[in-house]
Amino acid sequence: MPTTVVVAAVIEKDGSVLIGQRRRDDRHPLKWEFPGGKVEDGETPSEGLRRELQEELSIQAEIGPELSQYEFQYPERPPVLLIFHRVTEWRGEMRNGAFEQIVWERPSRLPDYDFLEGDVDFVRRLAARL
Repeated sequence: MPTTVVVAAVIEKDGSVLIGQRRRDDRHPLKWEFPGGKVEDGETPSEGLRRELQEELSIQAEIGPELSQYEFQYPERPPVLLIFHRVTEWRGEMRNGAFEQIVWERPSRLPDYDFLEGDVDFVRRLAARL
C-alpha cells in the first residue's frame, strides 16, 4: 500500500497552540487534531500545508521548521507519513472553515484532549517540550 503524506501545523500564538476538533460527520468524528491535511501530487509538504491552512482557516501562513516526522498506520488503512511544522506567522483573519470547533490551548494541556491516535505520541512530546 502506498504511503499517504499528511502535513500538520503547530500554530503558535501567545504561548498557546491552535487545535481543531473534527466534525461529527467526518472520519474519526470529534477527535482533535492540528490543522493540515494530505499533500497532493506535485506539492511539497510545505506547499500542501500552506494550501490546507488557506482552505481550513483562511490564512496565508509562513511555514516554519519541521518539528517531527514519523509513520503511523491505522487498522486496514495505508500507512501515513505525518509531518508536523511550526507556524508562528500568517496573514489574514483566521476563520474556522473545516472544524466542529477550534481552540487555542497551552501545550501542557494538550494531552487532556481526545486526539487522533496518530497524533497522540507527538502531542505527548510537544506537551513536555513547550
